[in-house]
Amino acid sequence: GVVPPAEDTFDWEGDRPLNLPMEDLVIYEMHVRGFTQHASSGAARRGTYAGMAEKLDYLQALGVNAVELLPVHEFNELEYYSDPPPSGVYRYNFWGYSTVGFFAPMARYSAAAAQGDHWGAVNEFKALVKECHRRGIEVILDVVFNHTAEGNEAGPGLSFRGLDERTYYMLAPGGEHYNYSGCGNTFNCNHPNTRRFILDCLRYWVAEMHVDGFRFDLASILTRQHSAWTLGDGALEAQYLSSEESPVGTPLADPPLVEAVARDPLLARTKLIAEAWDCDGLN
Repeated sequence: GVVPPAEDTFDWEGDRPLNLPMEDLVIYEMHVRGFTQHASSGAARRGTYAGMAEKLDYLQALGVNAVELLPVHEFNELEYYSDPPPSGVYRYNFWGYSTVGFFAPMARYSAAAAQGDHWGAVNEFKALVKECHRRGIEVILDVVFNHTAEGNEAGPGLSFRGLDERTYYMLAPGGEHYNYSGCGNTFNCNHPNTRRFILDCLRYWVAEMHVDGFRFDLASILTRQHSAWTLGDGALEAQYLSSEESPVGTPLADPPLVEAVARDPLLARTKLIAEAWDCDGLN
């Protein structure tokens, strides 16, 4: 992630949410880097937030009034990298569905960060949102709260595994990871602490970055019963908790996370779009 300076000096110049009716949206789904990466885009700062801002008049001319950005949270671009590559071709994570930093915009999509100004990535993203709003275009983020970049129990320890694996991941009694995401792990979305983390993250992107809504990747996972453990005390080991009425992973009729988002005074006014399935067939 990016550590902010003592004072945020970005000038929003009175920017406010557009609050366009959902039924009136003409949404352009895009990959920030891919949108202007090729020379044919004509952008001076290709493959960046700034480069995308250069093309907003083009989007406006198309009649677009909302952009849905494929993941822009900091992710591990080298997740599949190996040297030398077995196939002879280096592999990179292009799409970004493998989050590492939920509160940080992807620095490698920033022209400022490429010049060594890493905090500039935040202001560059804010400038993009402000310029979108000036043209009557809302900004919706594709967010990934169904899994993280840490993989299964044999995966790398990057963040949550070291903090508290039993809180942040849906686990079986033996510590194995449930894999409703198809990506090795499942974020424990309805655990009280994990739920608070997700809400804080969503609020941050609305309040601080002025985004207008979210598209939730594999959103069905957000409805599943979380796993939980008792706290160990001295010589006592933590005990796995499960309910016969609602075992771990069971779809819930009233998921606490979904209810919390709906009741939140800031988030309830945003655009909320669900990809309503997961890799266990829940849709």
